[in-house]
This record gives sequence, structure tokens and C-alpha cells, in this order.
Amino acid sequence: MARFLSLAEAVQSIVRDGDSVAMEGFTHLIPHAAGHEIIRQRRKRLTLIRMTPDLIYDQLIGMGCVDKLVFSWGGNPGVGSLHRFRDAVENGWPQPLAVEEHSHAAMANAYEAGAAGLPLAVFRGYVGVDLPKVNPRIKHITCPFTGEQLAAVPAHRPDVAVIHAQRADREGNVMLEGIVGVQKEAVLSAKRSIVTVEEVVDDFGPRNLNAVILPHWTLGAVVAVPGGAYPSYAQGYYKRDNAFYIAWDKIARERASFQAWMKDNVLEQGPEVFAAHARRLNAKAA
Repeated sequence: MARFLSLAEAVQSIVRDGDSVAMEGFTHLIPHAAGHEIIRQRRKRLTLIRMTPDLIYDQLIGMGCVDKLVFSWGGNPGVGSLHRFRDAVENGWPQPLAVEEHSHAAMANAYEAGAAGLPLAVFRGYVGVDLPKVNPRIKHITCPFTGEQLAAVPAHRPDVAVIHAQRADREGNVMLEGIVGVQKEAVLSAKRSIVTVEEVVDDFGPRNLNAVILPHWTLGAVVAVPGGAYPSYAQGYYKRDNAFYIAWDKIARERASFQAWMKDNVLEQGPEVFAAHARRLNAKAA
């Protein structure tokens, strides 16, 4: 049952050291503000799960929060590598990072299987590719009905799912629309969840045909954090800050510049800074 909490309260009560945490959002509605609060609260030994991990996971890895990453493709979209991710894999800084790489299809199916309470996902895939050679958790099974060879991976059942959405109503139901990834499946597969939203409203009002409604009884904590997806975008609220993604390449390339930026912009800031970013983007668009 959803509880309305502050961001600090939500992370303190829901995210624990050693948890597996899925922070989802596919180019859109990425929960950056929640990720920053996890960093501020110094969570450790996390296993992060995500399709296309980008800047927020680079920050979590670089701040020593993460022991393992389960993912499909990782990078700074449209720019290049994630330098803190790469430094952890290649040099063990700030600590060694284990990786478990999958395809997008495997990740999506694993979330769906977890949401359905199944132990594994079965799908057509991984035919003629090398990834199963380096990931022993990719298996093949034979369909008992047709004899077809199919791929199988463990279901994702994270301890915590964290997503960002546009709106919550006053009962704690949440709506997200626009480009959606596996946010719904991540929440339904998880034991606990945090949803940050742009605003809390009396009524959702008109919605897109692809809108997803998460009922309050499927959620843990709902937190109002205007601008909480910045520098990604929230349809109907603000655009993606492409300049920041470009700037991040230089910021994160060296350890010292990364640490200085994190100190000034994360450790010494709170979630209210995200609303200021959203206002700035809206002012530029006007």
C-alpha cells in the first residue's frame, strides 16, 4: 500500500545495504533524484539491474555503492562510454564490479516473468550469438510440446524497484505515459518500491492511449519530486537536457573531476535542485 513520504524517508526505509535494486526508465522518466538520494545515504553492496544503464548508474558505481551490475548495453546515449563504469570493470576503482550482461529481449522478458511470479523467462533469442559463452546464467531448454530450442534466463525479482512518473493521485495511484520501458514490470516484480512523481493531483485528467496506471496497492512509497527525472525528460513537463549528457563525458572521464562534481552537485544538494533544473529547461523552451 502506497505511503506518501519524503525522498529521504523513502530511501531510508526501503533501500538497504546489499539489496538488488532496479531503477528503470527507457530514455524517459529516469529516476535520477532517487539515485542521488541513495548515494547521499551511502548505500553499499548493491546489485543494480537495468536495461541501458546510463548516467545515474555511472554515478552510483563511481561512488562505490555497487558490487554487481545486471544489464543490457551500458553507455552515455549519443555520446560514448560510461567512464566510471569502465574504470570499475577495468581497474577496480573505486571497487571491483561484477557484470552480468544480457540482451534487451532477455531483460524485458526477465522482468515480465518476475512480475508474473515465475522463476524464469523463456523466449526465442540468443541464436548464433556469443553472449551465452560469457554469461553462464543464459540457458537453453527444449519446448515439451514442439521440441523447439528456446532461451531461458532467471526472472528478475529485485528487492527494490525505483521509477519516476508524471503524476500520482491523492490515493497513491500513479500514472506514467509517453515512452515507457519496463517500469510497470519492474515495480510488479519487486518486493518493495519507490515511485517519484512530478506532482500529486486530484484527478489524472486526459491521458495518452499508452498511459500506464499503477494501483496504490502495488506500490511502497510515493514521493513528489518535481524535475526528478532530470537530465532525462518527463513528457509534458520538461525536455531532455542533451547538453548535460555531452558535459558528463568530460566530468566523469577523470576520477578527480568526477568526485568534485558529485560533492558539489549531489552530496551537498537535495532533491529541490531538480525542480530548479526543470524550471531552467522550461524557460529555455519558452
